[in-house]
Amino acid sequence: MDVMEGQQDAALMSASTTAYRAARITGRLNTLVAGVREAVGRGLPPDLTAYLVGERLAPHLGAADLLTAEQCEGDPERYRQHLLHAEHDGSFSVVGLVWLPGQHTPVHDHVSWCVTGVHEGAEHERRYRLIPAASGAPARLVATEDLVNGQGTVCGFAPPGDIHRVRNGGTERAISLHVYGADISRLGTSVRRVYELPADD
Repeated sequence: MDVMEGQQDAALMSASTTAYRAARITGRLNTLVAGVREAVGRGLPPDLTAYLVGERLAPHLGAADLLTAEQCEGDPERYRQHLLHAEHDGSFSVVGLVWLPGQHTPVHDHVSWCVTGVHEGAEHERRYRLIPAASGAPARLVATEDLVNGQGTVCGFAPPGDIHRVRNGGTERAISLHVYGADISRLGTSVRRVYELPADD
């Protein structure tokens, strides 16, 4: 299977990552982090943890006092990742992604469970299923679902079955918050693998 490991593509996926500094966290973001900490601390299976984290995330989406102006800044070259919080024990991280019109990810999957919530604008998402190589035919990706996630939309998933591509297909900036069950301050990216396979476009 022609797949690049996520670590090999970390420069692409996190080239604009900003360093986390506790002094920059807003009061509302601090409240969100406390709620996520409580949910993750229950030690439930990944799918249930993602559901509970989604419940904690949803009420904060769209609030003007959730992020600082700096945490809403994009990058004209690529979508930008702001590391907002990394839990001291590595159990979860909160990341803000800022997408200018036309910016997108490659097709990828993830190192852990993830919950995403759209804070501003809309994200276009295409989900895929991997068809393994068989009978001489190469492995390929088949699109299974196309979604437009508007402001306030919350989605959760856990590997396997978490292959997707995300883009800003609109004309305005989009911002989303992502909560991962991994230490993004150490890994630098949530991406496990980037898929360079034939895919439905």
